[in-house]
Amino acid sequence: MNGAPVSAALLALIVVASFIGFRSPAFLERSMLRPYFLLRQREFGTLVTSGFIHGSLGHLFFNGFTFWAFAFGLERRMGSAGFFSLYFFGLLVSSLGSWVKHRNDPAYRTLGASGAILAVLFASIVYNPGASIFILPLPVPIPAPLFAVLYLAFSIYASRRGQGRINHDAHIAGAIAGLVFAWASNPAALLRLLQELVH
Repeated sequence: MNGAPVSAALLALIVVASFIGFRSPAFLERSMLRPYFLLRQREFGTLVTSGFIHGSLGHLFFNGFTFWAFAFGLERRMGSAGFFSLYFFGLLVSSLGSWVKHRNDPAYRTLGASGAILAVLFASIVYNPGASIFILPLPVPIPAPLFAVLYLAFSIYASRRGQGRINHDAHIAGAIAGLVFAWASNPAALLRLLQELVH
């Protein structure tokens, strides 16, 4: 955890808030993002709180593991202040992406840190384009830039189909937020990523 205090604090907060939600359905319900009611009932806080709770232990473990795998190294690379800004930029953009898509659906609810974590993951790819990512059960590593392209393509396809319980819109918005933030804060890093893609 040395050199990454923001990552450690965020991971702890995600775990604690999620376990409170597991034990308290009322807390979980208050913390969820309900796009239809965001403006109608001024539930603006849920743009943030929804990104710290999870619906199941499996959901929490997957997001927590992904965060652990990429966040700590990225914070050491870009600094704690920059990482903090990246995380909350990704969280807000992904939440707003959900609101744009589902703002007229009173039954829709969403929760989870996936959007913010995708911002971290994609920013990490920008900062380290030569990295590879292991996706179980595939036995071989996938070059990080290729993973980024394939992931976005799949998320756009899945979002258009509109099936399942996964919030692909938040994933897309979070991933794009990570790329935009990395480009704005370190244009040279994005240039290295583009060079990696064309080789």
